[in-house]
Amino acid sequence: MTTITIHSSTHDYEVEIGSGLRNQLAERLLKNYQTVLVITDTTVAGHYLNDITNHLSSVENLHTAVVPSGESSKSMEHYRSLLDRCIDAQLDRHSLIIALGGGMIGDLAGFVASTYLRGIDYIQMPTSILAHDSSVGGKVAINHPKGKNLIGSFYNPKQVIYDVETLKSLPEREIRSGYGEVIKHAFLSDESWLKSLLKQSLKDLTSQQLKQDLTKGVRVKASIVEEDEREAGIRKHLNLGHTLAHAIEAELGYGEITHGEAVAIGLLFTLQLSENKNNAHLPIKDYVNWLEKNQYPTSIMTKLDPEQLLKRMKWDKKTVHQNINFVLLEKTGSPYVIQMGDEELVHELKRMISAR
Repeated sequence: MTTITIHSSTHDYEVEIGSGLRNQLAERLLKNYQTVLVITDTTVAGHYLNDITNHLSSVENLHTAVVPSGESSKSMEHYRSLLDRCIDAQLDRHSLIIALGGGMIGDLAGFVASTYLRGIDYIQMPTSILAHDSSVGGKVAINHPKGKNLIGSFYNPKQVIYDVETLKSLPEREIRSGYGEVIKHAFLSDESWLKSLLKQSLKDLTSQQLKQDLTKGVRVKASIVEEDEREAGIRKHLNLGHTLAHAIEAELGYGEITHGEAVAIGLLFTLQLSENKNNAHLPIKDYVNWLEKNQYPTSIMTKLDPEQLLKRMKWDKKTVHQNINFVLLEKTGSPYVIQMGDEELVHELKRMISAR
């Protein structure tokens, strides 16, 4: 098992990465909670909810809540229903919420925990590759029809318990989604790691390779959020590829494309923009080959209107005074932030779309 300690302004917490951790849950909890609510989705519930409840049989008041799978559940409607569930279960300030699932569940359950009774304990139990990013750093949120994650807060979990055995049940699309964030972390940090990933076919991933990539990704995320917890400075670099990605997700409708697939497309735009604006030397050709080899849906850009994407980006939470901020790269491991004008942005989007 690998343990990574995250230092935050409120408290330190550990990310435990290993096999079979869900079957050791009772002994891994930091407190003897009398009331626990497990929040998960319909897909994950079918695989792992019984494992969790069976290993928490000693909890006096154990409750569960299951929302539909998919990004569309990160909504005000499901947020409200989960608050109702907390009240019905009589959770108090000494209770615990367990977020069992991928990034959607972690964001949704974490936001519930952050706002119910002004905040109660929660732990993240990721069951997807994508959630190696979202489970660390304390960002929790729900979506608004105008934009992704527009309603949220910073609220750190008490623990992250990452059982990599749960990743064995992931469909190919979710593996592809997760590696959209993995390769983002490589672009932000390590050229040799990036070169290795760009040679990788996701169909041929080994369990050992997956665990190594997840651990590296968590370490990259941890090093950044510890230095800038509230996104006043370098934490903005973690938005690499995300400004366009969030616009694509909102424009298509949440759930039509996975978050990681959208990030991978957003990364391609970022690399091309970095080269056009700053003559950056980046492995764009190798990255395009990697996207094609692993069947990322880059052609979906041809269905989107640059002007509409621009409007969506104006609603992005990183936009300030209607100026759209983009994270670009000077080279691998050297990100920076610039503001983009509307006309220039639409021009670059049209250029990307025409190349598809």
